[in-house]
Amino acid sequence: MPSTDTSLINFSSLLAAIAEGPLESWAKVLPEQIEHAISVERWGDLFDWQLALKNLPQITPSQIDLKKGVSIGQPDDCDDNTRQHLKEALMGLHPWRKGPYALFGLHIDTEWRSDWKWDRVIPHLAPLQDRLVLDVGCGNGYHCWRMLGEGANRVIGIDPSGKFIHQFYALKHYMGDLPVDVLPVGIEQVPPELRAFDTVFSMGVFYHRRSPMDHLRELRDCLRPGGQLVLETLVIEGGLINGIGDVLVPEGRYAQMRNVWFLPRVETLLSWMRKCGLKNPRMVDIAKTSVDEQRSTEWMHFESLPDFLDPNDDSLTAEGHPAPIRAVFVAEV
Repeated sequence: MPSTDTSLINFSSLLAAIAEGPLESWAKVLPEQIEHAISVERWGDLFDWQLALKNLPQITPSQIDLKKGVSIGQPDDCDDNTRQHLKEALMGLHPWRKGPYALFGLHIDTEWRSDWKWDRVIPHLAPLQDRLVLDVGCGNGYHCWRMLGEGANRVIGIDPSGKFIHQFYALKHYMGDLPVDVLPVGIEQVPPELRAFDTVFSMGVFYHRRSPMDHLRELRDCLRPGGQLVLETLVIEGGLINGIGDVLVPEGRYAQMRNVWFLPRVETLLSWMRKCGLKNPRMVDIAKTSVDEQRSTEWMHFESLPDFLDPNDDSLTAEGHPAPIRAVFVAEV
């Protein structure tokens, strides 16, 4: 069996940058964590993903915009034939769930309009300028690029999905050595009580965790004193059951997702955050997920939110649960 080509994804700049300082303890164990995470024993499709990266055409972007979106280059930076080769290589990493992205006139219309979520989140944050930022469960890193666009000093995303890591590095291939990386690890691999990051994001992760209190403590312990947590998750509205303890625990699937454990009311989650030692927790945004924000596209042609709702009542999931409502919470340490 041929060996994996680790040169396609290179963490050397990151490891050098964090070898000393608040992330020093993590830097010592990261190489072993990465080697274990990116292996053919773990990912049977690894060679296909690596082939997609190898097939990326060489194009030099004339500009990069991370402030208004994630835009790399302009249409005039390559010809139509090269752009078609680019599309074919990137399609080798289908499905593309988080985005959208613009590359040299190619529009990657992802399943999620992650830019809409970012627009809801960004007005409520402490400025990211010069901050050390961690994005937990970042997917292919869309929001990591937006965080860098807001002036963060360094952004580290973590996500255990091998395909998402390759999607991120397909984009970074054209970005150059910017201080943003996505690591193929989960929060369990972050050293306990690290207390290093200025801002920690957990968006779309909380309801997948079997122990919500443990996740809140893990997030808290990643933050330096005075740092800020940004938590975005599914919630339920009041009125189903009265009281702070209201929480939906789906016995089967929720919106066709298998691994959904806890959907609390806003008041319930605020109480949990206070119990875990987070200061001044507050809900800063709440919105029902629409079929315009999450849907199937050319770049994600599997089923999506329209297929997960009750066809006769879009206020309910296919299983009869309340339809997805997402809330953003902010707190400090």
